[in-house]
Amino acid sequence: MIARLSGKIAHIGLNDMIIDVNGVGYLVSASSRTLSHLGSMGEFITLLIETNVREDNISLYGFIDQEEKDWFKQLCTVQGVGARVALAILSVSPPEQLPLAIAAQDKTVFSRADGVGPKLATRIITELKDKVANFDLGGTKAAPAAKAGSPLPAQKSSHAQDAVSALVNLGYGRSDAFRAVSEASGALGAEATLEELIGYGLKSLSIAV
Repeated sequence: MIARLSGKIAHIGLNDMIIDVNGVGYLVSASSRTLSHLGSMGEFITLLIETNVREDNISLYGFIDQEEKDWFKQLCTVQGVGARVALAILSVSPPEQLPLAIAAQDKTVFSRADGVGPKLATRIITELKDKVANFDLGGTKAAPAAKAGSPLPAQKSSHAQDAVSALVNLGYGRSDAFRAVSEASGALGAEATLEELIGYGLKSLSIAV
């Protein structure tokens, strides 16, 4: 199994590249994120590789870092998500945003990718929610001790979820609203009112823009 390739860039396409390793050209499929980090023709690069072996084909998939490779493998565990769809998802959303999208149940993050409709986006979120750390609205990082998929603490959940819904109704993306309310909950504490969470969230979103 090929796990890594180091060589010169011989070709860069829309969805793949050729890496020249000591005179042998390896065709490697990759996300647009990885392809955008390659550099120019003839440059020396090293890529992490996932090898897919079938009876009639051996396919290589390249990644610029371990996080992207790990997410590729996770996405491919979902029924209906093959390698091409997984790369399409990683092309429209960087790996660090995927846990937040899953926690926020933001189907639009996934449905932006070619080959992902609403049903498949829902399935991705449903099947992967137990495989990522539970995202706590009281902070910006995942809470490792909480059982995946469990509800948020009562003192945080009600107002926070209502604040997320309010921001979404104002036209903000669900993941952005989720992140803004998460920051607000962490800054204002568990006793924050719904109005305070929405106000802080709006301020956070306006600064981000």
